[in-house]
Amino acid sequence: MRILYHHRTLSKDGQDVHITEMIEALTRRGHEVIVVAPKRRGGALPRDSSRLRRVLPRWLAELMELGYSVPAFVRLWRAWRQHRPDMFYERYNLFLLSGIWLKALSGIPMLLEVNAPIATERGQHGGLSWPALARWSERRVWRNSDMLLPVTAVLAQHLRSAGVPRRPIQVIANGVALHRLAALPQGDEERLRMGLQDKLVLGFAGFIRPWHGLPGVLEAMALLPEQPSLHLLVVGDGPGRSALEERARQLGMTDRLTITGVVPRDSVWSHVAAFDIALQPHAVEYASPLKLFDYMALGRAIIAPDQANIREVLTDGQDALLFDPADPANLGRAIQRLAQDPGLRHRLGSQAVRTIARGGYNWDANAAKVEAIALALIAARRVDDSAARRTAHPSSDRQR
Repeated sequence: MRILYHHRTLSKDGQDVHITEMIEALTRRGHEVIVVAPKRRGGALPRDSSRLRRVLPRWLAELMELGYSVPAFVRLWRAWRQHRPDMFYERYNLFLLSGIWLKALSGIPMLLEVNAPIATERGQHGGLSWPALARWSERRVWRNSDMLLPVTAVLAQHLRSAGVPRRPIQVIANGVALHRLAALPQGDEERLRMGLQDKLVLGFAGFIRPWHGLPGVLEAMALLPEQPSLHLLVVGDGPGRSALEERARQLGMTDRLTITGVVPRDSVWSHVAAFDIALQPHAVEYASPLKLFDYMALGRAIIAPDQANIREVLTDGQDALLFDPADPANLGRAIQRLAQDPGLRHRLGSQAVRTIARGGYNWDANAAKVEAIALALIAARRVDDSAARRTAHPSSDRQR
């Protein structure tokens, strides 16, 4: 199958991981994937929409986002005419109408991957100058796609509340690249290299954002004087780093915090394997956190918030400890419980590996689901086209 894949993402965080892994998984299944995305110019990436929103008046940046749909459509139309793809796959973004324009003009079946209700998200956090326009563009894209692929059932409910019927929605959670983990890293070398061989390592992997709640982890550690070996290892970097380091200084815990900065993707797993306890201190209510699947595949004992989207994947006391996010003290109690019980850590980690296998939480399985959906849409489209031809030319059918 020939697949036209479209996105408007330039960041190198989890979004890029999702895009790259899906493209590679579809390719491994034997499909030809034609990617249309923002172009590099002179070896550098153009400004992405988040940077535009920081340097331009908000109202202008949003109109420029909408205007981007025009050149994006031109590139999509050229790709469609050149390659004649069988299916169109788009990663949803706000004010991006080019995909549904291509679908309307070409008739190609369209799958839309949805990772967030961005109009709501930006309205709550970053603000919108054109909220009605944002909601209109979002709902128009959602309602005019053939199939929507939200990453959680919680997010699927957002789609249904926007008027999308239940039928063209199928949840596909994020996953892990199991083919890269054929030989699971042990993490001992990383612990030794970082001088953590005698520590009980609490770990977090990912882009450090203020809302991730990592300073709260340090505060929970400070309330556990009977656990002096606890050490927080953060694998990543981001805008929340300075606040985390400042909180460590305030608590006199700089020697109990290690931040690696950005590490190569293939090195993340060896760092995660060095965790004794893997942390998801906070999760957006509709998200499917990528780090959780890495933690699970590597058999780490996980602590995560007890909320609906997390419970879609993890079960409290079975493959993770889930804490009430409304009470910060619960995070500390979960840390204390796991710190004192190595047998529980081992049991939760072992079960998490089985949950990954049982749930099919990997990119190759996700690609197979996308393939099955696409083939069904293509077959249905052919039936519809055949019926339309018979309706248009009834006499030819009688002659046959």
